Amino acid sequence: MLPSLQLLSVSNPSSIIPSTTLNPKPILRTPKPHRFSKSSFRPAAAPVQSVLQWNRQPQLAGDTPRVVVITSGKGGVGKTTTTANVGLSLARLGFSVVAIDADVGLRNLDLLLGLENRVNYTLVEVLNGDCRLDQALVRDKRWSNFELLCISKPRSKLPIGFGGKALVWLVDSLKTREEGCPNFILIDCPAGIDAGFITAITPANEAVLVTTPDITSLRDADRVTGLLECDGIKDIKMIVNRVRTDMIKGEDMMSVLDVQEMLGLALLGVIPEDSEVIRSTNRGYPLVLNKPPTLGGLAFEQAAWRLVEQDSMKAVMVEEEPKKRGGFFSFFGG
Repeated sequence: MLPSLQLLSVSNPSSIIPSTTLNPKPILRTPKPHRFSKSSFRPAAAPVQSVLQWNRQPQLAGDTPRVVVITSGKGGVGKTTTTANVGLSLARLGFSVVAIDADVGLRNLDLLLGLENRVNYTLVEVLNGDCRLDQALVRDKRWSNFELLCISKPRSKLPIGFGGKALVWLVDSLKTREEGCPNFILIDCPAGIDAGFITAITPANEAVLVTTPDITSLRDADRVTGLLECDGIKDIKMIVNRVRTDMIKGEDMMSVLDVQEMLGLALLGVIPEDSEVIRSTNRGYPLVLNKPPTLGGLAFEQAAWRLVEQDSMKAVMVEEEPKKRGGFFSFFGG
């Protein structure tokens, strides 16, 4: 039996398994890495090139902790869904993750993770001295290396002095805690570009911009990109969410290539439209945990893989649907 396989980003050709020649004889010993099993339906001289990759641990790039803010400017494009799925994908890859819900009055990250009943303390209680930081961190029972922290409870008022310095203190405290420094700190940014946005991006050193292929989302994404660059965040990658190839072929939706040309950002992932998102949200069970996996879940896993290695993917052009032409004269090009 072959080892488990992991989907590979085509943008990293150096890690694609090279072509090999199949051996018709049975192999009795344990197969070595980078070898394929026998196959009788293909000639022995025919090379086989795989776009899959042996299951391996991705190489963590950059200094830890990597503080990543997930933002968009526009609401409803999938920031919280991206934070939940990418965060759990990183945890499944073996990295320690702390996800911070920076939305004060409309927090939803705990709902998507199914942890709403376990949030007893928030960052406000930590700053007021009512509890310790480890008491406010909610550890996921499914993956113990994933933790959630909410800034405040719904319908609660923040202290007047609460701002970006509070999150900077939080990041510094996570670096020096006894349990060890996390590999990733993901900040779920609230919608808009007001004080909540400024607070969320203050401690970050890289950003993931979530957008959809519509003009309203792209306008807000372009505005947010400029604000992130003005704040000193230069490492900005983009996730294009809710992509439908049928609408792109029918010229009813902009392609991913058009979105990338308009924003000029490196592409971290493309998430197709998936009906399982609503079902997983209502259950508090992210897409990446579904068995069998869905297309959206696989796309989030690949985005997490690229985030670890600071990689990016290339957008490809989707061919337009040929227009159907009927009648007798269609045979003559008329």
